[in-house]
Amino acid sequence: MGEQPQQQEPLLEVEQCLTSIPEDHEATCWGCGLRLVFSSYSPVYKCGWCGAVTQGNQTSRKPDSVCFSHWRRFRDGFFVIVLVLFMLFVICGGVWAVYPVVFSISIFCGIFHCTVTALLSIFTIASYCLASFKSAGAPPGIRWGSYPMVGKNDLENYTFCTYCSKPKPPRAHHCRSCKTCVVDMDHHCPFIGNCVGASNHQAFVVFLMSVVTSCSYAAIMTIYASYRIWPPLEFPNVSSYGQMGSKKVLMEIITSVASSAFFLSARGIILVYLAFASLSVNAGIAVLLCQQLSLIYEGNTYLSHISSPTDIHGERGLRNLVRFFGCPYPLSRLLLGYTNTGKSQNNSGSKLL
Repeated sequence: MGEQPQQQEPLLEVEQCLTSIPEDHEATCWGCGLRLVFSSYSPVYKCGWCGAVTQGNQTSRKPDSVCFSHWRRFRDGFFVIVLVLFMLFVICGGVWAVYPVVFSISIFCGIFHCTVTALLSIFTIASYCLASFKSAGAPPGIRWGSYPMVGKNDLENYTFCTYCSKPKPPRAHHCRSCKTCVVDMDHHCPFIGNCVGASNHQAFVVFLMSVVTSCSYAAIMTIYASYRIWPPLEFPNVSSYGQMGSKKVLMEIITSVASSAFFLSARGIILVYLAFASLSVNAGIAVLLCQQLSLIYEGNTYLSHISSPTDIHGERGLRNLVRFFGCPYPLSRLLLGYTNTGKSQNNSGSKLL
């Protein structure tokens, strides 16, 4: 029997289509140098290999003008000099004006006052120097620009600083006064001539606390010393105060105090000025300190809060303050245990409801 010829199946026709990719859908990652292709245009994109974030029209910016840089340097220097002179005036003037009054009470009170003044002065100046001269937190050096050197997720959420022409970590900002990027930058403070960032933020908050404490103590001591050396007040119409209105009595008291102020000595005038200056500075610094502690409690910085006030950048709670100040282990366990107990009670109560 002869073999029957096999029937050949018809070949399937494969249609090959070549689609062209628009140029605006292609980009090169600045982090690893790989070529990225997108299905649609996006002004901001993230590399799937290194994790770097690229923004559209990302070109290096021109450096600031010489006049602008000189102006910022002059501004910072002026505020630093004013603050240092004010601190020295409060310390030296307060000691000179208060110590005779305190020593007139007793030698123990005088020695105690001088010791407290010395400790507060040393602590305030030391914390100021740390906040001013310590680096605010420069970004760590990292490899970038070429695919073989950059590994998987090495530049996760990094952006490119167009001022420094270098990678910028998350939550870092570029300071045009310091001409560098700062990690966890809170703000640039002209009174310390430096940025407040991850490295010196703790020293800055400690400096604010020491200023509030020192100004409160200075205000109390200067008010007490002013009361002790104030000239005697004269009230000629004291017998007719019962027949006078409250406004007239108040005006009579103010007039008597103002007239007696003309007989104050130079020591008394300095005491009065130090009292008003300490109270006013204390009020302003206390507001700034409360704002800083509130942001730390929320796990946020001032710049991040200004740029995105509605976003939650981290978990809020007392643990942020404990971590920020580096509390000892027993104290941190006590505080965190107390907060966790309160949270568990609240959660159990909500479940029962």
